[in-house]
Amino acid sequence: MSAAVRIFRPAKTAMQSGRAKTHTWMIEFEPTGGIHNDPLMGWPGSVGTDAQVKIKFATKEEALAYAERQGWTASVQEPAERVFKPKSYADNFSYRNTLVSD
Repeated sequence: MSAAVRIFRPAKTAMQSGRAKTHTWMIEFEPTGGIHNDPLMGWPGSVGTDAQVKIKFATKEEALAYAERQGWTASVQEPAERVFKPKSYADNFSYRNTLVSD
């Protein structure tokens, strides 16, 4: 049986202003079993521990090669590239950006 994994580049968290920790690629296992409540404590849990495993790689090719060597079925999620529109502080006060009401 081959495991299904997802290869992706993580997005920045809401607590980050920069793009640190977003340049690595990660392998994460797809969820297989359902989540059940523990009868004694009532905490949610699952049978497998694969969901806790996250493996980091420098490039997408390394992650794909590793998944292939392990016999895993990999799906690659390409990141959405950030579009940067440079503008100056003076653009905040330009006549083009003001609303004219009649």
